[in-house]
Amino acid sequence: MIAATPQLCLVSATELRSGYLAGRFTPEEAMRAVLARIAAVNGSREQGINAFTEILYDEAMRRARTATDIVTAARRTGDPIPALLGIPVATKEKHAIGGRTLELGLLSRRGRMAVRDHPVVARIRAAGGIVHARTTTPEFSCATVTHSPLWGVTRNPWNLRASPGGSSGGAGAALAAGMATLATASDIAGSTRVPAGFTGTVGYKAPYGRIPGTPPLSADTYRGDGPMARTVADTALLADVMSGHDRGDHFSWGAPGDLSAALEQCGSSLTGVRVGLATGMRDVPVHPEVRAATERVGQALRERGARVEEVELPWSSERIREVTFAHFGHLLGPALAAEAVGPGGRRPQVAAYTSRFIEDAAEAARAMSHYECVRAEARIQAELAAVMEPVDALVCPVSAVTSLTADGDYLDGIDAPGEQSIHLRHYWQAHLTSAFNVCNRCPVLAVPAGMAGDGTPIGVQLVGKPLDELLPFRLGAAVEAESSRPAWPRLDV
Repeated sequence: MIAATPQLCLVSATELRSGYLAGRFTPEEAMRAVLARIAAVNGSREQGINAFTEILYDEAMRRARTATDIVTAARRTGDPIPALLGIPVATKEKHAIGGRTLELGLLSRRGRMAVRDHPVVARIRAAGGIVHARTTTPEFSCATVTHSPLWGVTRNPWNLRASPGGSSGGAGAALAAGMATLATASDIAGSTRVPAGFTGTVGYKAPYGRIPGTPPLSADTYRGDGPMARTVADTALLADVMSGHDRGDHFSWGAPGDLSAALEQCGSSLTGVRVGLATGMRDVPVHPEVRAATERVGQALRERGARVEEVELPWSSERIREVTFAHFGHLLGPALAAEAVGPGGRRPQVAAYTSRFIEDAAEAARAMSHYECVRAEARIQAELAAVMEPVDALVCPVSAVTSLTADGDYLDGIDAPGEQSIHLRHYWQAHLTSAFNVCNRCPVLAVPAGMAGDGTPIGVQLVGKPLDELLPFRLGAAVEAESSRPAWPRLDV
């Protein structure tokens, strides 16, 4: 049985760092608290939150003891400590750890081992972070729910009937339940922002290439690895560690991040900042609770001095679906189809959403050539630039719906509720995230904006102009300071 100080599992990374240096608690105590929380609340695959593919109990405690020794020495000498020293970090299973499995949720990959650490894992460890657990995803991270035949169903700690979103659903669930302090995520159509929105956490989609990935799919201009946390400051801290050029990723760029320091120096005023507020997309009815939460965020920014005006996103969800699925059909779909094939060319059992994704992507690619897709993407990018020309940033919902069911496949699309409910052909159309993967030089931060009547959180996206990383974090800090939210989920501990 792991003895622990339970409240440490919900302490932020920035508070842990200051607490270590002040001698209020140690990395060993913090890790023990997080591991005890996992044992108490994660539950079974059949009925629990089920956020992890693997928990590294012994290795995590060994590294925590080493971190405690380093902190103790630093307190005597006054030497600085690494940015993430002794901080518990859960990594998405797709972020490889050398010598451990890399299965991507696919039965066809069961038992396959990674040769080396993913760049973000290597950077977290170099900064002193302790990878204590690995989080669940849907198969090949190609859904916005998190379940698979290999790992079962991951559930939302706020409402176990609901999904934490996907594909970084295990990360969002772990953070919301106090089973991790920081977490890694990835995003090709909303896979960081959707789970952040549904779990009341913070997720960051950085500009393309700012955080390195691994070839060959690091060449996909929609994709990006990124950080998740429970606070804006913690998300900036992890983004700083993850960011910057890596020689293994030709498309990565820049120096390590400096968001944390810049954010501290900005102050709280938003005077002079121009914000465009979009409460939905033209052909997607937004749930009234989502619309109201988004409007409250606009008011919170006004109270900090920002000039907020209503704008309209320039696309329909159907158009975004056509373009993004054509894009997937020329790269991600074929990659997934190849990975899903088992020995002898047979396809083992895959989730229904996986088969549908492969089929939809192939169909869209047949209808739109690669060149036609790139041309359509250029139009979408130009239209966003025109909308953002008179403003500095945008605010819009993460999702038009308040939740998804935990085990849902959504093969028949989804009903988007509003004053006049309509049926959307593909359930991804209920998320307002994919357009910003088409426009993937824009930084986007998802932050909590309120609670829905079904007990799940509501999130909004804060969208900056290309490469302007700091402003979404400034806006996020203001929303965080001005918004009231309930305590973290009340779990049976």
